[in-house]
Amino acid sequence: MSALPQLDGGTFITDGGMETTLIFEHGFELPEFASFPLLDNPAGREALREYYLPYIEVARRRGVGIVLDAPTWRASRSWGEKLGYSEDALVDVNRRGVALVEELKAEAAGDPEIVVSGCVGPRGDAYRVDAVMTADEAGEYHAAQVETLAETGVALVSALTLTYVDEAIGIVRASQRAGVPVVASFTVETDGRLPSGQSLGDAIGQVDGETDGAAAYFMVNCAHTSHFSGVLQPAPWLERLRGLRANASSKSHAELDESDELDPGDPAELAADYGELRERIPTLTVFGSCCGTDHSHIDAICAAVTA
Repeated sequence: MSALPQLDGGTFITDGGMETTLIFEHGFELPEFASFPLLDNPAGREALREYYLPYIEVARRRGVGIVLDAPTWRASRSWGEKLGYSEDALVDVNRRGVALVEELKAEAAGDPEIVVSGCVGPRGDAYRVDAVMTADEAGEYHAAQVETLAETGVALVSALTLTYVDEAIGIVRASQRAGVPVVASFTVETDGRLPSGQSLGDAIGQVDGETDGAAAYFMVNCAHTSHFSGVLQPAPWLERLRGLRANASSKSHAELDESDELDPGDPAELAADYGELRERIPTLTVFGSCCGTDHSHIDAICAAVTA
């Protein structure tokens, strides 16, 4: 496995809320909240390029690196079937998603440093525990997508918005078998616990315990900083947490599910929270955001954590 530059202590940002930006700011309809079908037509592909470019510019201007996720969060078997994709078509669209980010990396020519990530999402809902699998079942389910991403040569697989520990264990094991570094990112509720009810620390400890510490690192995403900052207290597991991708809104997942309007929150307040967390947790090196955020949030966050 190759070394990941974001583990060397430098600052890296990520992109923000891809799907919410494409829907609310660019006017796209995304059935099943999936962005990967946009790769199937020139207009959609160009929209994805235009989505990424401001983040790359923020990284360049701020002098930091950037981890860019391919638009493949929903490009796994169950979601693909709902959208009419065969197994072969899913392989192809995952490859094309990575190729788009690789193209942007080549155009940047090293300024900024871009780390290409193959993005994997949960089999079920990202806000609650459904489609529950054992760790072995999760490993089997995610294997096809993880293996495809690994074959493209991505630097890592990022598994985002995981709601329960067994799915994370399965994805980490699948990535081990495929020989690609993997990051597991959990979402949490307003009490800082996973939707399954498990504490974040216990979840990270269990994944490490059942995979011999195979994950490159862990992240928290798709929750507001106010939902998880209180549980990020000194403990051995906290050293394994290297990245944050918070939502713009402080609303609960249930409230966001019922909302028809984008809640962009307060970018300055969110950035201040990130600055405080970086001071408190020096192992944090990856700073991004999630639902309801765009490049303006990332710019504010980057300014705060590099001050």
